Amino acid sequence: MNTEAGKGQAPDFAYESAFWARGLLHVAGVDEAGRGAWAGPVVVAAVILPSEVRDWPFRDSKSVSGGRREVLAQEVRASALAWSVEFAPAAEVDRYNVLQATRRAAVRALQQLDLPAGALVTDYLHLDVDLPYVAPAKGDRVSLSVAAASLLAKTARDAYMRQLHERFPQYGFAAHKGYGARTHREALDRYGPCPEHRRTFAPVAQARLMPGS
Repeated sequence: MNTEAGKGQAPDFAYESAFWARGLLHVAGVDEAGRGAWAGPVVVAAVILPSEVRDWPFRDSKSVSGGRREVLAQEVRASALAWSVEFAPAAEVDRYNVLQATRRAAVRALQQLDLPAGALVTDYLHLDVDLPYVAPAKGDRVSLSVAAASLLAKTARDAYMRQLHERFPQYGFAAHKGYGARTHREALDRYGPCPEHRRTFAPVAQARLMPGS
């Protein structure tokens, strides 16, 4: 298997092939975007690619430019046997904590697949599901299915945050996507949190509240 994540190798189908060899042909890659952000949702995607070894161009979404991500995400949607994207909004993150909200969204994403998954590969995300799965560290760098899911999750979340910027331009969401940039902290200090901020995250909890927020 491609176990040397982060050393320049392209992701492959090593983990998926182990399941295919057992007759489990519909292997879903699962990945998320936004767990560390102070605002906006966690977005989880699930993708089932065809069970054939091909030289797919999919890569970890963090390793390619925004424009390239959009192109690759479109190719994922066109090539996948099934795919889905689910959101865990800020309120769900605050209610359950970010890890549990991510797990809940991942289960919903799997339930929404048009083709039921027979096995999973995740990006070090452990799920309470009745399916065989592996959760390698840096899964988006070693598994093509997880890399494909990372592209869908990242582009869907970025699009959401650009829309959120139109509603709350004072925070600069289009630029930092809700993460802990200096400009984001300064906006929090000046304006307080908006309804899309995660109130249980310390930088948000420490910011002064907006009237009515």
